[in-house]
Amino acid sequence: MSILEMRGITKEFPGVKALDNVNFKVSKGEIHALCGENGAGKSTLMKVLSGVYPHGTYDGKILINGKEQSFQTIRDSENAGVTIIYQELALVKDMTIAENIFLGNEPKSKGLLDWDTMFKEANVWLKKVGLSIDSSEKVSNLGIGQQQLIEIAKALSKKCDIIIMDEPTAALAEGEVDILMGILNQLRREGITVIYISHKLKEVMKISDQVTVLRDGQTIGTRQTKETDENGIISMMVGRELKDLFPYQDNRTNDVILELRNYSFFKQKRIPITKNISLKLHKGEVLGIGGLMGAGRTELATSLFGGYEGKGDGSVLIDGKSYEVKGPKEAIDRGLAYVSEDRKRYGLVLGMDVAQNTTLASLGKISSLSFINQEQETVETEKFNAKMRVKTPSIETKVMTLSGGNQQKVVLSKWLMSGPKILILDEPTRGIDVGAKQEIYKLINELTEQGVGIIMISSELPELLGMSDRVLVMADKKVMGELSKEEANQEAILKLATGGEEHEKPH
Repeated sequence: MSILEMRGITKEFPGVKALDNVNFKVSKGEIHALCGENGAGKSTLMKVLSGVYPHGTYDGKILINGKEQSFQTIRDSENAGVTIIYQELALVKDMTIAENIFLGNEPKSKGLLDWDTMFKEANVWLKKVGLSIDSSEKVSNLGIGQQQLIEIAKALSKKCDIIIMDEPTAALAEGEVDILMGILNQLRREGITVIYISHKLKEVMKISDQVTVLRDGQTIGTRQTKETDENGIISMMVGRELKDLFPYQDNRTNDVILELRNYSFFKQKRIPITKNISLKLHKGEVLGIGGLMGAGRTELATSLFGGYEGKGDGSVLIDGKSYEVKGPKEAIDRGLAYVSEDRKRYGLVLGMDVAQNTTLASLGKISSLSFINQEQETVETEKFNAKMRVKTPSIETKVMTLSGGNQQKVVLSKWLMSGPKILILDEPTRGIDVGAKQEIYKLINELTEQGVGIIMISSELPELLGMSDRVLVMADKKVMGELSKEEANQEAILKLATGGEEHEKPH
């Protein structure tokens, strides 16, 4: 029996048709995966379902349990039994867990907030999602993984029939993913329907009952998960078979472009964020850096780019010449570029358009007498947008309206325009579909062919193994060891990352 049916959904924005006659049908009590490349229309379809885009702003029908719906607000969809958990968590950090779980639905007694009931019931929901913390704890004291589980507890507390989960494991560690999978299986047993949006096809194959694929705003098809495989889903997503997802090339030279000797960096109050790190990066090399969350990988990259106030010890050399870490401007001038793992916070100015973001790190190249040459800005932006295949209605489109994958491509365009010698990529394909991932891998090869040295930080072990010439593994803010292409495998990386015996030190 279908609990949800969306018929002929069409949604247009200025200059783009985001959804084009989409049909989507979900059975009661199933986990139904919704897949597609960035920009395929998944998030737009779910915003239609959850009332973010009200009835009348789109064409088509929504039926829940056979009854047609016309949501004007998110509250209307929640009243009909639909709730959504966004990839960007929507918790109020300075409030308690209980206050967040019942925000807008607070239990009351005689017109007043019933605090005792709220904390008591919140603890019940926390137990249900496997969290053994008190609901009086502030959300700001919790890790991202715990916050994600609180979002699920919040959704369950609304006693909904349909839960939409948008990239729920993007920020979760492996153990937390296992907890989530257990929760999903329990929800299925209880007859709750889950719409599961994810780029992680292994998870989709493991947990879902059916898979629907969107491409370019249209429904491509729905398959029983047990009757397809990852390659079948990828083929539907991109319209072709993807061969050699990791197109590895060895473009290394013997020239050392970056060297760290016993490098430590201290934030204010002499708090170390990296400890005695030594490494060499060669021209044309992809140096992978692995490790668990909190190992110090991002801190190393940010400190090299001058993103922290503090002081470094040891030596940093670029092309054999001493480099003193001062700030991002000096880093850019010396040929460094840094694609942060948090593109929305550190990579983009969301309120600015595509052109302004693309040229942001290279204004000197398109300016004269402190005035920006807008014609040149347009030419340069269109050149790099074409190279990166950025899907956007125009270069004047606000970057906040683009899909995650296209936002990442704009970040990459910005740094390519700066002409870097050394490119640091921190989780370069997080939250990006498989087609866009392959485009980024091909770009990595193009850059290394040109002699660019790349440091790639990644939590995705297949990516780290597939694209790196060597892998350094970090734990506790220091390098635990180095693995050659031949030595590197998942077991060896995880052993070092969890504090196993130190392997041969970098040379």
